[in-house]
Amino acid sequence: MVYAVVTIFAVTCLVMIASVLFFPHLPLGKWRPGTYWVVTLAGAIIILAVTRKALGEVWAELTAPRAVNPIKILVLFISMTVLSIFLDEMGFFRYLASVTLRRAGKSQARLFVALYIIVSVLTVFTSNDIIVLAFTPFICYFAKSANVDPVPYLAAEFVAANTWSLALIIGNPTNIYLAGTYGIDFAEYFCVSALPTLAAGAVALIMLFLLFRRRLAKPIEGEAAEVVIRDKFLLAVGIVHLAACTVLLAISSYIGLEMWAVSLGAVVSLFAVVLVTSLVRRSRPRKLLRCVGRAPFQLVPFVLSMFVMILALDDCGVTAAMGRFLGGVGEIWSYGAFSFLFSNVVNNIPMSVLFGSVITAAGAGRGAVYATIVGSNLGAFLTPIGALAGIMFGSIAAQHGVKFGYRDFLKIGAVVAVPSLAAALGTLCLVL
Repeated sequence: MVYAVVTIFAVTCLVMIASVLFFPHLPLGKWRPGTYWVVTLAGAIIILAVTRKALGEVWAELTAPRAVNPIKILVLFISMTVLSIFLDEMGFFRYLASVTLRRAGKSQARLFVALYIIVSVLTVFTSNDIIVLAFTPFICYFAKSANVDPVPYLAAEFVAANTWSLALIIGNPTNIYLAGTYGIDFAEYFCVSALPTLAAGAVALIMLFLLFRRRLAKPIEGEAAEVVIRDKFLLAVGIVHLAACTVLLAISSYIGLEMWAVSLGAVVSLFAVVLVTSLVRRSRPRKLLRCVGRAPFQLVPFVLSMFVMILALDDCGVTAAMGRFLGGVGEIWSYGAFSFLFSNVVNNIPMSVLFGSVITAAGAGRGAVYATIVGSNLGAFLTPIGALAGIMFGSIAAQHGVKFGYRDFLKIGAVVAVPSLAAALGTLCLVL
């Protein structure tokens, strides 16, 4: 049974990687579902059939009355993503990027640093996925009009988004899952992760600049297009809801509120205000419809399917064996390095689910949890398999005629991700 479960899991992961690289979407007319979640769903169904695990048991695990479970994690992540998508629909991210690019003048080096900083700041308070979705097309358009190489800016955007997503729990679904699983609240998480994030972010910027310094020597010939905010009232409503949600998340553990309830409440409130405004204006709430259409609902079957397979591995004793292998002296370095590498084999979300069980089985400490979180974030820019953001990033760039393939990821990752990982884990050792 053990070999069967491990084999099914391994084959599922390999097929998922192949699907991402060679056939990322199913051609079903206008609806083109991602093959990655279809593959993992099939793997979960096969494992359930082989192990003969009752659906009632699986459902009980998914809805267990504990501080965190996969359902609550998905509600929290999708809610926060919808808040960010609303701001993007209102033109907020494009406006900030436009202002930054116009103030950079003719210096590519200044523009490069400015873009890295603004993406970093926005990522801290939103999430890496929405930043990648919002900024990638903008950078492609700007680079074409300014007649500059888009690769340095795309690399800066992607690295910044997946480094500074480490700062807060809400920055990445892997943060949410691992921190929630081990009872780490918003404030404790930030206190521990702030310095490792700062160290990794500084090292990443330095390495990126050194890597692209020759390409950035050419002056900018064009200018960024001006972005006009057409509905300042609804933009203000969106900003207030995101800010209030972030503050409530920070104090949720002290006032007895669960994070998923806070984020869901913020989305419900936002939708209510927008609907009332639309009724008063006698207009259709198109922004809300687009927000719902852009929400990452395909993550639901993907995360739940991976959770089912991890449960099967746990039942077979595989996670306990991994825990014994990774345990002992230097768990921050071992968990950090292996989670970083494993993210690029199975993707960082299933890696986090798997390593969550490994940490529990091994009885590892807080250091292992935070190290795994570091690996799940920084592993995203070693290869495009490392995170769903990488899959989306490569697809968007290709649509704009920019080649940013597996080799480009690996070349940048080898130079930037490895030193950033070392800086983050080294600082984490000092903090803990």
